[in-house]
Amino acid sequence: MRVSSVQQMRDLDKNAIARYGITQEMLMENAGQAVYFTILRQMGMEHKKFVFFCGGGNNGGDGLVVARKVHSNGGRVTVFLLSDPAKYKGSALLNYQIAQKLGFPLYRLQSIEEAVQALRAADVIVDAIFGTGLDRPVEGIYKTLIEQINQSGKTIVSVDIPSGVNGNNGQILSVAVKADYTITFGLAKYGNLLYPGFKYNGNLSVTHISFPPELYNEESIKVSLNIPLPLPIRRADAHKGSVGKALFIAGSGRYLGAPYFSAMSFLKSGGGLSFLATPQTVSSQIVSNGPEIIIRPQQATEQDSLSLKCEDDLAEFAATTDFVVLGPGLSLAQETQTLVRNLCRKIQQPLLIDGDGLTAMATDADCLRQRQAVTILTPHLGEMSRLINKPIEEISRDPIGILQETCQDLRAIIVLKGAHSLIGLPDGRVFINLSGNAGMATAGSGDVLTGTIAAMYGLGLNVEEAVKAGVFMHGLAGDLAAEKIGEDGITAGDLLSHLPQAVVSYRSQYTTLLREGYGKVHLI
Repeated sequence: MRVSSVQQMRDLDKNAIARYGITQEMLMENAGQAVYFTILRQMGMEHKKFVFFCGGGNNGGDGLVVARKVHSNGGRVTVFLLSDPAKYKGSALLNYQIAQKLGFPLYRLQSIEEAVQALRAADVIVDAIFGTGLDRPVEGIYKTLIEQINQSGKTIVSVDIPSGVNGNNGQILSVAVKADYTITFGLAKYGNLLYPGFKYNGNLSVTHISFPPELYNEESIKVSLNIPLPLPIRRADAHKGSVGKALFIAGSGRYLGAPYFSAMSFLKSGGGLSFLATPQTVSSQIVSNGPEIIIRPQQATEQDSLSLKCEDDLAEFAATTDFVVLGPGLSLAQETQTLVRNLCRKIQQPLLIDGDGLTAMATDADCLRQRQAVTILTPHLGEMSRLINKPIEEISRDPIGILQETCQDLRAIIVLKGAHSLIGLPDGRVFINLSGNAGMATAGSGDVLTGTIAAMYGLGLNVEEAVKAGVFMHGLAGDLAAEKIGEDGITAGDLLSHLPQAVVSYRSQYTTLLREGYGKVHLI
């Protein structure tokens, strides 16, 4: 399922009208029908009181269509207009004129007291205030109204997007409606799926409002939900060398967990041979926790980090493996950071760089641009900020656009980690991952991700699909852990222990798991 920006959705509307003769009136009618259908299916309407808040644009027009349909089918409707109805144009104006003739209460909102009184009497509130085009803070009576809606305790249905959520980045524009149901039109917008906006949707549904598939699946729409491929069948005659050999260059005296979680997650996700190159001064402490990991002790600096002296050995051994992970827990020691940059240039295998390895790249990104083999970067927002020298706030305002630019510039696949991680490819495609939960915001979680991605490659997926599957599998393990023990207190060890179950579930329940965007986006 593809996901659009606000401008792309406007373009889709225009193309539907120009190329297919699907009029604006039809689009608005179909949008309103989908919202009405959701209300009918989820809560019914006979003898229920519905209060509508409609803004002055097309979002308000959509709300008026819903009000008409609810009224027609037995609901008790009251509509408040939040702006001068003279501002309505086109199909919104048409539906306002129809609403005037139908006889249900239709008022211009004069005071917040009016709204509060209506909210108290309502069973269902329909939010059609702003829509997806809002890009300024919500102020004045609008802000107070949204706060009152949220405090009402009533069932709330938002039209297209909860009012107050930025449609392009999911940011909250001072305040936003907290809906129980959101029905969005054409395609889901970035703001429907990116946090924090996603949590304001409640139950999210998408209706294509009669767009033909060739329109909403156009190649120019580069963003999609992360729906990875099924895993290749594990052959009955598989051996440890046939399901992946990965090298993890990781660890230092200060960071013993990161190398362990990275190398062990590869094995827990189905990988065959996990080699860990780590300073000899700390290797014995790691092997006691993970005897299945094959340790390759390396010369250390005085700070117990990897020494430049092991560069040639690491580069030579990397050439005998299928996949290399570089960076978890390596430390910021200057000599080790230099080693990372040198290895980035020398290693010819698919290379995933994480953690302290990303810090090394921030001072010399050219070593990424010069690589011939595939590179994968897995930064969180702070690491992304350092990598591209842009403030976190700027990235948050345009996460998808900046990710697309950075992937192209660095010629890398980038996983921007966070709630609903983004997977960016150099050709501009971006995938929004919906698995995972807030309990995974814990030390070592990102290290587990590195090994999971490596394992997906070892099982036979190409690099692009391995990244997509690894990110999803990592989130699935977190969701399984949360089901068992709750989100509070999940550790990287819990993710490790649930990885085998995640792989089993992925294989046996693939269609169910991936249906309708992991069950988080429903198609009407």
